[in-house]
Amino acid sequence: MAVAPQPVYSKLRRWPRYKLNLPVRVVAQRGDKVVIVPGRGNELNEGGLAVFVGMELAADEQIALEFTPPYAGIPIRARCTVCDRNGYTYGLEFVCETEQDLENSLQISNVLRGMGSLVK
Repeated sequence: MAVAPQPVYSKLRRWPRYKLNLPVRVVAQRGDKVVIVPGRGNELNEGGLAVFVGMELAADEQIALEFTPPYAGIPIRARCTVCDRNGYTYGLEFVCETEQDLENSLQISNVLRGMGSLVK
């Protein structure tokens, strides 16, 4: 009996992921306070990124993420939704609902075209 090959997970992604290691700031609303916590971004694509941050974030929570993409001088403040979690590493998806969200997405896409270190 032949076993069908299993699909490779990375091929199921909508966009390729790029390895990086950059400082980020997570901005979250906690009751009547805004909490800003530093973290590290370690994988980026057009739809979102993975970040390590020492704070509790809930699935489907919406936060803001501030970072300066590689080879870009202007920081981006992108709205994100928490998609998944592994310890304190979170998978964040960029929200694209407003004109500013779309501008941020375009800027990230342009930066990614100049990068070459894909995650295998």
